[in-house]
Amino acid sequence: MAERRRDRPGPVTYLLRIVVIAYLALLVVWPVALVVTNTFANGMDALNRVFADPGTVAALQLTVVAALAATVLNTLFGVSVSLLLVRAEFPGKRALSALLDLPLSVSPVVVGLALVLVYGGRNGWFGPALESWGLTVVFALPGIVLATAFVSLPLVVREVVPVLREIGTEQEEAAASLGASTWQTFWRITLPSIKWALIYGVVLTLARSLGEFGAVKVVSGNVLGQTRTATLAVEERYLNFDQEAAYAIAFLLASVSVLAIVIVFVLRAVGSRR
Repeated sequence: MAERRRDRPGPVTYLLRIVVIAYLALLVVWPVALVVTNTFANGMDALNRVFADPGTVAALQLTVVAALAATVLNTLFGVSVSLLLVRAEFPGKRALSALLDLPLSVSPVVVGLALVLVYGGRNGWFGPALESWGLTVVFALPGIVLATAFVSLPLVVREVVPVLREIGTEQEEAAASLGASTWQTFWRITLPSIKWALIYGVVLTLARSLGEFGAVKVVSGNVLGQTRTATLAVEERYLNFDQEAAYAIAFLLASVSVLAIVIVFVLRAVGSRR
């Protein structure tokens, strides 16, 4: 009886649960629910107006392109750096690991300004040289991709590194002893072992990339139909008192992120049953 009483949650536990649920409801559920309800306040009118506007459609397309490009770059970079941090020893390893968290601690606006200082066409360190070769970075798609990739840089790394440490190197060493090449070991042993961590990292990177605003606003130029992204379109519509369209665009961005997370959750649940 004493053991059963100990297993029962006490009043403090119930209070903490209520606080957590209330905090999540006020910070996440309620604002998202308001976006959804305001989007469909007049049925499908808001979404129909969004998709009928060429400028907004171009902004959505640009956001998708930039987010996918940043996700691919950060996936390749994240897996490579994760293997380097876990499987190799070298001077400055801790400094590199700490540096990877920099995008999470620096304001996106500062990131955008730094990119302008480095890649700006007039006074940037590399901008004039790149433009002489025909490549414009700032106020163009490359700058938007760089800004988006920077702010979402650590997400894949922070998902994959703990899993690599947990699985150890025994299976990889066994494969190498049997004559497998480094590439074969990665594809047949390492990648399947980190599959779900990598997928989660990719989904988080995609969601973060779709919603980036501050850094992109600085480097894009916000030109309608050219460098205006969906998040910038939300701001523009809201400031011009077209809240219905702003809510609709925000709903579309949030829907893609939530849908990706739900799909990953379902796939993992199905995979765990097999």
